[in-house]
Amino acid sequence: MRPIIQADNLTKIFGNSTAVDHVSFDVQQGEIFGFLGQNGAGKTTTTRMLTGVIPPDGGTATILGYDIRSNPVMAKQKFGVVPETSTAYADLTAWQNLMLMGELYGIGRPTAVQRSDELLQMVGLSERKDQKVQTYSKGMKQRLILAMALINEPDLLFLDEPTSGLDVQSTHMILSLLRELNEEGATIFLTTHNMEEANQLCHRVGIIRNGRMVAIDAPEKLKATIDREHRIEVSFDHDIPGDSLTSLDGIIRATKTGDKWQIIADNRDSAIRSLVTLSAQNHASIVTLNTRAPTLDEAFIRLTQEEQS
Repeated sequence: MRPIIQADNLTKIFGNSTAVDHVSFDVQQGEIFGFLGQNGAGKTTTTRMLTGVIPPDGGTATILGYDIRSNPVMAKQKFGVVPETSTAYADLTAWQNLMLMGELYGIGRPTAVQRSDELLQMVGLSERKDQKVQTYSKGMKQRLILAMALINEPDLLFLDEPTSGLDVQSTHMILSLLRELNEEGATIFLTTHNMEEANQLCHRVGIIRNGRMVAIDAPEKLKATIDREHRIEVSFDHDIPGDSLTSLDGIIRATKTGDKWQIIADNRDSAIRSLVTLSAQNHASIVTLNTRAPTLDEAFIRLTQEEQS
């Protein structure tokens, strides 16, 4: 794989405030990269610099090999953008919006017609293509925006909160479309607040806090780094003394809630083996046994917390 996006010490200052502070990262060809952060962390500002909306005050960025400062036009011709706020013209039909985008990208009319037909079918809007966008639901508008961003067959797609405010059905359709696009080779840069979406979609995620990158890694690796204690939930078919649980190898503490034991262990494998042995020694059967890994939400919260003084 080769880097599709390379950001090197990107910096943006507004007045006396540094919104983005020497941010560096890369996005590899063919991956879905999630860009996460709290409100005001610098996500939108970084994305706006990468897409050429605003110039950086320091640092550089190359998109598909083009410097976004010295050659923004060539870069913009190669990527598509799906903003959080719909930018389709409400007084035009879906078809007219797509044809307009084709004209703006300099695509010949025969190609634009073919692409528009394919895209409308892909996003499930073929039957509504001649209706004005003002009659569309938010989910339909978002699907149309996605189609408009794909009219030039971009190698890279920037998406800002693509499922924000959508119903379950529309969300599912958007996410399925993104997976399909990625499987077909598209690289996707996804800004989102939805940790579950990032966990499901992204090959890697970058977390920004107060304008600085604090972590970049695969979701599972990030989750593993923030919790060295393992959580196990177990229930037996009859009572087991609590002190016999806490004396087991690998178990730090055990608390009973209802008919289940909530166990914190420093070694998950040893703890599970010990629980199996204990159940046999007490002539008990294990009814349920579940291990609980930290979630991406928990990793995000931990990594974006301020250092306590």
